[in-house]
Amino acid sequence: MRIFRPFSTVGAIPLASALLIAGCGGGSDPTPTQPGQPELPRLSAAVGAPLQGTCDALLSFSFPNTAISSVTTAVAGSLKVAGKDIGAHCVVTGKMNERVSPVDGQTYAVSFQMRLPLDWNGRYLYQGNGGTDGSVSSATGAVGSGGPLTNALYRGFAVISSDAGHSSSQNPLFGMDPEARIDYGYGAVKKLTPMAKALIKAAYGKEPDRSYVGGSSNGGRHAMVTAARLPQDYDGVLANSPGFNLPKAAAAQLYTAQQFRKVATDENDLATGFTVAERQIVAKKILERCDGLDGVTDGLVQDVEACQTAFNIFDHVPTCSGARDGTCLTVAQKSAIDLMYAGPVNSRGERLYATQPYDPGLAGSGWASWKFSSSVGASRDPVAVGIIFQVPPDPTIVSNTRAFAFNYNFDMDYPKLFQTNATYTESSWSFMTPPNPTKLDALRDRGGKMIVVQGVSDGVFSIDDTKRWYDELDTENKGKAADFARFFRVPGMNHSSGGISTDQYDALDALVKWVEKGIAPDQIVATARGEGNAGGANREVPADWAVDRTRPLCPYPLIARYNGTGDSERAENFTCKK
Repeated sequence: MRIFRPFSTVGAIPLASALLIAGCGGGSDPTPTQPGQPELPRLSAAVGAPLQGTCDALLSFSFPNTAISSVTTAVAGSLKVAGKDIGAHCVVTGKMNERVSPVDGQTYAVSFQMRLPLDWNGRYLYQGNGGTDGSVSSATGAVGSGGPLTNALYRGFAVISSDAGHSSSQNPLFGMDPEARIDYGYGAVKKLTPMAKALIKAAYGKEPDRSYVGGSSNGGRHAMVTAARLPQDYDGVLANSPGFNLPKAAAAQLYTAQQFRKVATDENDLATGFTVAERQIVAKKILERCDGLDGVTDGLVQDVEACQTAFNIFDHVPTCSGARDGTCLTVAQKSAIDLMYAGPVNSRGERLYATQPYDPGLAGSGWASWKFSSSVGASRDPVAVGIIFQVPPDPTIVSNTRAFAFNYNFDMDYPKLFQTNATYTESSWSFMTPPNPTKLDALRDRGGKMIVVQGVSDGVFSIDDTKRWYDELDTENKGKAADFARFFRVPGMNHSSGGISTDQYDALDALVKWVEKGIAPDQIVATARGEGNAGGANREVPADWAVDRTRPLCPYPLIARYNGTGDSERAENFTCKK
């Protein structure tokens, strides 16, 4: 029997109170609301400024515990996005808080890169990076979407990027050092933020008028953690595919590995437990049951909730009567897959993470990579759980991450994610997740805004978990969370991008307009990346889609429904509604 996965509902009770507090770095204007409702502030728009002096002058910048390594000038066109020239800018590299660990003897520092446009728009972006960090990604401000057509640097933002406090050569064993763990969780953002704003002031003669934080995956987690920990420092928060409950999600990946091991013909290749052909047949059956629920048959499932009732893997996917041939699933396969979608449990049957919704995006290569490779590999989930997150860490698992995943005990090992000891005084649940994630009053009351975007077929972070968070945020805000935070689902999209989806969208522009102009995002238009797309083609876009198909991404709980007339390849012929 299929495990039932309930969906919560959203209340609609007026917001009781909201303080009228102006945001930092600029004035604010009240945003009109409905009669009888309290007003939230609207933050004023950023005002640009040119660089004062030369890039080289920034070599003399001084800030506590900070060493500037180099300053160069990048000429216009030295970087491009979607074939377009990014303007001239200063490139500043350096490091903060260099130290020698008393635990493992390694030298650690928070290394960073900051790019400062010669023609600045008055805005600053903290760029959160992904995975276990360890590398200073180029500070261009690419903070989500497949094949981005623009980025923050192109728009004139000052952007900072960091390695989150450890180098790539220290991955994943930086988890042996307590402070490096905390830097990875939230310490690096906390340390870099005041330094970055001081560097901006040195460059332009003023601090940023508006500050944003954004990223995808672990970078999306950084954004949500920052919203909770540093609400006075950032005006806009953009969290794409956020791993905000990353310790639990990583452990859930080990549970996934255990389920697919049961049915794999080769346990060294978990994809043999659920092959490409078998995933495609399941995707086809999901579409047969769910595609038309939004008013048009178009290869996408917009009505996520209705699909969980309409589709049942046990009833609607053929059961093999003989050998597996790609057109059916065995009973054992169906059970393993459904257990994976239901999420990990311990021996007492207690739910330890979250469910995931059935969606045809499971046919995507990104979904498969997370489920079959990252769940047992040496760069993602096993090492994160066993070395970075648990107390005490176990560095020996690096030599056999597959065995660690297969033998992970959800009674004995899972509680280590929440433990502390004399050396590791802060648990991973404390340093990795947003404290009080639904208590965002400080961000809300000063006019800050948050946008969260995630693919329905995210292969690692459950969109049901994100939906649960938003439902609880809405309850906390008495049905008015949408006044300052909105959550957008991307049907078919895998983790951060890809899948059978319209995965190219510009949430940063929507966020800036909301923060600075009071234009709430009632939808975000997303595009399929077919052949010829300037940001790069998504090879998984079906051949029968228009190469530039568009769809509205709708703020949850609304979904995109076809209006009944007009070209179904165009977003304007869909409406966001229940």
